[in-house]
Amino acid sequence: MAELDETRSSFLALYDILKHELIHDADIKFTEEMRLRVEEILDYNVPRGKLNRGLAVIETYKALKGGDELSEEEFFLVSVPGWCLEWLQACFLVLDDIMDNSQTRRGRICWYRQPKVGLKAVNHGILLKGHTHRILKKYFREKSYYPDLIELTEEVGYQTSMGQMLDLIITHEGKKDLSKYTIDVYRRIVIYKTSYYTFYLPVAWAILLSGEKLEKYKGIKEILIEMGVYFQVQDDYLDCFGDPEVAGKVGTDIEDYKCSWLIVQALELADDCQKQILYENYGKSDPTSVTKVKKLYQELDIPGKFSKYEAESYEKLLAAIEAQSSAAMQEILMVLLMKIYLRKK
Repeated sequence: MAELDETRSSFLALYDILKHELIHDADIKFTEEMRLRVEEILDYNVPRGKLNRGLAVIETYKALKGGDELSEEEFFLVSVPGWCLEWLQACFLVLDDIMDNSQTRRGRICWYRQPKVGLKAVNHGILLKGHTHRILKKYFREKSYYPDLIELTEEVGYQTSMGQMLDLIITHEGKKDLSKYTIDVYRRIVIYKTSYYTFYLPVAWAILLSGEKLEKYKGIKEILIEMGVYFQVQDDYLDCFGDPEVAGKVGTDIEDYKCSWLIVQALELADDCQKQILYENYGKSDPTSVTKVKKLYQELDIPGKFSKYEAESYEKLLAAIEAQSSAAMQEILMVLLMKIYLRKK
């Protein structure tokens, strides 16, 4: 734990260096107002999360290199794409909150709801995405793996955007119809919207940085994708039954008519009368309707079904991890799994 805290502190210390480079970019003729605005955007949105994605790049790289301590130069170079992931995450969250009409994020008011921000946050989200390319180009364009790094980044960004589009189509377009909310649709949204960039990209980036080819580690993409599905199911459960003080956000999946794991399970378990309650109340923002949906979740024992799912997912992932031929990769995957197993936020 002490080692992880030290890694986190060292990682955090590099944020200001990267920020300074961006707001003093010689290729951009900054006014003082532009510089201050970019700094405000970055400070509010980039370093405020758990930093799990960024730290995963460092931990994976270190394990692939035999677990030895990294030199200061090596740590910095590996931390750069780690921070790019946090920049990318900030971009997705800023834009996602606008599309979902969210209220809070990471225990604070969403960026677009800040005074004088509003829909200008769309531009800010695009800017955050552009920063990732700026940073990667500065530090890696001379590296042999730079084309693979960029191609992977673009591919995962595209997949994430497609996942968000499917989420919006299912949730917001056309007449509300809960019959569209199936486990197959749910998994497709989650795999593209969450799994690739949250779990696969950090590990894949670290493999490339270590000088290895992705093809060497067969089966890890499938494991990491399933880990991402498990992670999102947890998120859905915590949105409804978690403590907002602990989670750092107020859950609104019911009000937002989200295709969440909970509603998918409820629809599978409910009888006709119970389905009628869901159809009449799911997607409404008034507290009475939300309470009715949550009460029905309890009647259907969705919390119990989630506990069973969590235990089964853990066992399946554990078996798949133990089947990996690389001891280093086993260690990496186990660290990622234990970070999310039984989490409360």
